[in-house]
Amino acid sequence: MSERENPAPAAHDRGGWATEEPIDQGEHQWADWEHRTQALSRVLGSKGIVVTDEMRRGIESIPAPEYEALSYFERWSASFETLLVEKGVLTTAEIDEKMKEVEARWG
Repeated sequence: MSERENPAPAAHDRGGWATEEPIDQGEHQWADWEHRTQALSRVLGSKGIVVTDEMRRGIESIPAPEYEALSYFERWSASFETLLVEKGVLTTAEIDEKMKEVEARWG
């Protein structure tokens, strides 16, 4: 069977992966930035700027080592950046400049 017929699973393909690690089923207190990330998703979706399939593609295109290191909403943020730059809504330089401002204000 060729790789095309049976491709190796990507980092996001978790279904059925054996693991010794327990699943954390505890409640998670959302950080402010996580609420803002979810709100950004809703705004971008309601404006037709980013749709679910694009978000999924953006998340699934994150290289495996980076994907593994990011949290759930950090993956969303990475996907937003990729998509907004692809669509010409923002440039990487504009995003980087805004991040400098945010980091200076919030630490």
